[in-house]
Amino acid sequence: MWCGGYEMTVAVERKGGRLLFMATLLAAAFILLGARLVDLQVLRQDSLSKEAGNNTKRRLLLEPKRGDLLDARGSVLATSKVVYTITADPTAIKTNFLLVAQAIAPVLKLDVDSVARQLNFPMLKKKDGTETPDRYVVLKHLVEEDTWRQLKVAMTNISVPNEKSLTKSARTELAFMRRRALSAEPDQLRIYPNGPLASHVLGYVGVAAVSTNSTVAMRSTGLAGMELALNKALSGVYGWRKTETDKRAREVVVFREQEVEAQPGLNAVLTIDGRIQMIVEEELASAVAKHSPTGACVVAVRPRTGEVLALASWPTFDPNLFTKVPDENRFNRVISQVYEPGSTFKIVVVSGALNQGAPLSRVFSCDHGQTIFAGRILRDHGSHGDLTIEDIIAKSSNIGAFKVGNEYLHNEGLYHYVKAFGMGDRTGLGLPGESSGIVHPLTNWQEISISRVTMGHEIAVTPMQIVMAMSAIANKGVLMKPMLVSRLQDDHGGRAVTYEPQVVRRVISEQASALMLQALKKVVTTNGTAIKAAIPGYTVAGKTGTAEKAGRDPRTGRAGYLPGKYYTSFVGFFPADEPEVCLIVMLDEPKHGHFGGDVAAPVFRRIGERVAQYLAIPPEPEAAPRLASNGGSR
Repeated sequence: MWCGGYEMTVAVERKGGRLLFMATLLAAAFILLGARLVDLQVLRQDSLSKEAGNNTKRRLLLEPKRGDLLDARGSVLATSKVVYTITADPTAIKTNFLLVAQAIAPVLKLDVDSVARQLNFPMLKKKDGTETPDRYVVLKHLVEEDTWRQLKVAMTNISVPNEKSLTKSARTELAFMRRRALSAEPDQLRIYPNGPLASHVLGYVGVAAVSTNSTVAMRSTGLAGMELALNKALSGVYGWRKTETDKRAREVVVFREQEVEAQPGLNAVLTIDGRIQMIVEEELASAVAKHSPTGACVVAVRPRTGEVLALASWPTFDPNLFTKVPDENRFNRVISQVYEPGSTFKIVVVSGALNQGAPLSRVFSCDHGQTIFAGRILRDHGSHGDLTIEDIIAKSSNIGAFKVGNEYLHNEGLYHYVKAFGMGDRTGLGLPGESSGIVHPLTNWQEISISRVTMGHEIAVTPMQIVMAMSAIANKGVLMKPMLVSRLQDDHGGRAVTYEPQVVRRVISEQASALMLQALKKVVTTNGTAIKAAIPGYTVAGKTGTAEKAGRDPRTGRAGYLPGKYYTSFVGFFPADEPEVCLIVMLDEPKHGHFGGDVAAPVFRRIGERVAQYLAIPPEPEAAPRLASNGGSR
């Protein structure tokens, strides 16, 4: 009995020891668990809450609609419409990637095999070198809403073999795939309804990353033309939404906290008249087809205000397809082409002389087409003897222009009027890429310079500078700043900003302007160089230009004037006494003729006839070209 009792006592003690040990372990576990809970719920609550919020809470940017570009009469030149970026979640598609590819690839007009490869369990490499399934695959950008609807139908109609025999879990996954495997993210597509019309004015847009309060998003942004110049006004203001997402990064709408709507961009009403722009581009295209130049351009301006009614540069491009054209097609010759203007520059010389008191009747000997100055020969196109200042302009005498400038202006005076008319400075049109041209400082002029500058050499300008200089003469001697934007307004037509015409400076007196007008009228007669610019029913004032083209001879490598290559131009306005439109036509290296009076003047006339009819400009009863002898082209 004693032994048996002893054994029972030992067994009880052993059992009690095990219970104590287990109780101790449990107590320790609860203590550790409690410590962990205190750590998580008390000590690290703020940091963990913030981390959890970062994992589920999102601040989504809402892109605003980009503002439209409108012409002067309200016609749409550029607008935006909603499109979508189609994405897929391969983890929702799983082994059905080929079925999905076969359903959606035809709708997206993509290759089935290519789409299947994109959906076939793609992997992403993490920073630590491990891989994780890619749940975000971009299938196509710029998909229209109708296509997105077709995609949803195609996904709904996907048929899986033996679907009825699948398990309930498999059927649930299949239903989820049909509903959730594809997503559409809203985007904007910039549309130019008229294709190439006014492309060098409008420009084009691309996509750039923007950051707002540490949130990065892609948005449409102007890359050229008015799209770039007015990018801030057109872009609008991003909205935003504070919300939460689930483990698949989809928004849980019930947890949406706050939303601020995006503010659409303002619409810009340009001074461009779409109808005049079309006329200009059609006639420019006809001139290009006839003369095969390497480049050409036309600008139409309203002299009193500086409003640009049309601006065309060739070669041109379609801004809807701007990435598919050569860089040279996007080059805007109106503001970026720097060239020696030739005889059109005589308007600066003679205007300055008239402003200094020179009479139109003052006679100069033009030495029958050849003279010597500073040891260099100066030639005229024709053999002229004595010419008045009026006839020097009408017949475009180089020798006559030199003698007028040398007597009435000298280097200092000529330089003053060159700068006063705006040469050597950007016009301020507002389009990106404008050149200031080349006007050498007076200290760099040589003795021979005055004989070169007066005939439009040893100086370089843009077509925009020349048309604004001629517009100043048409505007009674007042130089205006060119305008391309009339106003900014909202979608309801409410005006946000209105732009008014801006005077740059008075260049010459009203009296000198009237005298210059008289001379310029004579250019467009049979006694001048531009009878082919005459518009029936209207008096035209203008000036021809034919300038040898400077460059490097590819055969010899020498710099100089290239034989047989010219810049050919005509700049003028009508009706001469009450100007409504001032136009410049310029062709670079035309074939089948190169004189301004033969090549550019007829283009001016054809544009002028159609524009006058469109604007309903009243004809002038006595506006017949004045007949005389000894006409010519230059």
